[in-house]
Amino acid sequence: MEAWVRARAAEVILVSVEQAGQTVAMMPLEIVRQRGCRIARAIGGNHANGNFPPVQPASSGEPDAAFMPSMLTELRRARPDIDLLLVERQTSSLAGVRNPFASLPSVPSTNLGLALDLRSGFDAVLDRVGRKRRLKKHRSQTRKLEAAGGFRRIEAQSDAEVDRLVAAFLEQKGTRFRQLGISNVFADMQPFLCHLFKQALLSPKPAFLLHALEVGGIIRAVTGSSVVGDRLICEFGSIVEDELVHASPGDFLFFLNIEDAARQGFATYDFSVGDEPYKRGWCDVEVQQFDTVAALSLKGRTYALALQGITGAKRRIKSNDRLWALLKRLRRSTGKPAAAPIVEAED
Repeated sequence: MEAWVRARAAEVILVSVEQAGQTVAMMPLEIVRQRGCRIARAIGGNHANGNFPPVQPASSGEPDAAFMPSMLTELRRARPDIDLLLVERQTSSLAGVRNPFASLPSVPSTNLGLALDLRSGFDAVLDRVGRKRRLKKHRSQTRKLEAAGGFRRIEAQSDAEVDRLVAAFLEQKGTRFRQLGISNVFADMQPFLCHLFKQALLSPKPAFLLHALEVGGIIRAVTGSSVVGDRLICEFGSIVEDELVHASPGDFLFFLNIEDAARQGFATYDFSVGDEPYKRGWCDVEVQQFDTVAALSLKGRTYALALQGITGAKRRIKSNDRLWALLKRLRRSTGKPAAAPIVEAED
């Protein structure tokens, strides 16, 4: 939260739920303007692959559902200028803790989340995904990368390494978005990402990790991950599409990341939101996410209805493989970035 606020100068409020005089759940929200509507949303907006409110373990993750409408009433009373509460890409539970926001008005999120069960170890993972085929591919990639100057997996351990890996990621992602005709949502994210990962290095158990695959002295692939309990979540990734793209450096880095996560004892490797073939090649768990869309004013109700309609349309399009593939081809052929949502932070 601190990194986002520092980079965006956003206004942040804390919404809490109390039972018997104790705070049992809390959610930090940033206040933004979107198409004339003032919205209290989960910090990070569309950059956040998933959201879950901090819940006190003593509450067993189950604040009384009756308290949640009361929370909305109190939010409306304290901030009558806010039109809508929007918390997207949530799961109904996490690590056995139930999400209290699940009792508020919601709609299914646009995309599924995909994850990989690591509890039986990496050997069991290989057995599930096809050991012979996967290892044969990995050996072939290894030979190609060694012939290209040798390789090493990097985990950022210093400020200088964070700067280098973040810069490589942003350059790779920017190039990829231009090729796809997508607006570059990461264009202004360097201050935030550098601060986030540098602050994480100050902890003996960092909550955010940067990994990269270096081949012949060049960063060819980057991943950024977060740690939530026994779950390692891949928040973003990128690759260089150059002469080594045939060696699939991104896939090779995922192999090393997943192998290391299993070795460290993580129960789950989470590819987060988005259904892509490279994720399906590993994953055996689907996660249906939901969006809390709670109107606090008449303007908010109008906006909520429009938002629910857009989300439903996107979900139907993405569930139709042929239509979704056609739209992606059209987007690439035009070379014109799709318009980004109009979002303005409050002063």
